[in-house]
Amino acid sequence: MDNIILIGMPGSGKSTLGVVLAKKLNMRFLDSDLVIQEEYGKTLEKLIEEHGDAGFIRIEDEVNYNLNPHNTIIATGGSAVYGKRAMEHFKQIGTVIFLDVPVDDIFHRVGSLKERGVVSNGKNGIEEIFADRNRLYHKYADIIYTQKNNMLRESVEELYAIIKNKIER
Repeated sequence: MDNIILIGMPGSGKSTLGVVLAKKLNMRFLDSDLVIQEEYGKTLEKLIEEHGDAGFIRIEDEVNYNLNPHNTIIATGGSAVYGKRAMEHFKQIGTVIFLDVPVDDIFHRVGSLKERGVVSNGKNGIEEIFADRNRLYHKYADIIYTQKNNMLRESVEELYAIIKNKIER
């Protein structure tokens, strides 16, 4: 269990915080959305368009399930929590941290859902998607980090302290 897996809504800062945190903790960084795009040679938006939400969720679950890095911070796609096999795998290989951000902040950060390549899972708008995923984020999280209106540096320092505290136990 030497990995840290970041879960949360699109725009919650998984990739941004993950990169900086990886440097601070002397860990590798992996963005699972980029792995999916590389494996399929297409953008997330295109994959969702071609396979639909359910098809994309199967693709994402399969790719995430097959990730086996060590000493790595993994930034997952926001819809990764729909993949039961992958999430159970993540729980086996690391500590799962839910980056909890208020839905209003997500709305301002994300912009167009379609252009961002966001799986709606039959829901309309950020609020419905957030409500649909929120219970899954809580279900799989080992740690819930509620972001305030922090600067990036402050969030990194707080997460660093939380992670160091968990490691030293």
